[in-house]
Amino acid sequence: MTTYYIWICTIMRLREQSSAAKLTPLSPIVFHVLLSLGEGERHGYALKREIALRTGGKLQPGPGVLYGSINKMLELGLIEESDERPDPHLDDERRRYYRITAWGRKVAQAEAARMRDLVQLASARFGVPKHA
Repeated sequence: MTTYYIWICTIMRLREQSSAAKLTPLSPIVFHVLLSLGEGERHGYALKREIALRTGGKLQPGPGVLYGSINKMLELGLIEESDERPDPHLDDERRRYYRITAWGRKVAQAEAARMRDLVQLASARFGVPKHA
């Protein structure tokens, strides 16, 4: 590899990361959907259940918020609809399955970095309570 090629790849990666950061902050629902899809494909109702479970019931998106967020994420290219389907005998054929895209993963990483920096700032200012 030439130095020029490495330099170009580095510049492209930095541009991609900075453009991903432009979509932050993400709403909690969008971030949780990306987290869930980072583990594998899911349909809408499975996403709803997983978000409620992951947050101990503190976040329970209704259908309007969940599917509105999914539609926006589809438009932004953060997720895509999957063509793969489970066995029809085990699943409702009306369900739509979603998966995270490479772009969606980069945006989720940018959001996680933003949140990490925010937590570090808050910790430096206020300390970390023993039982939060």
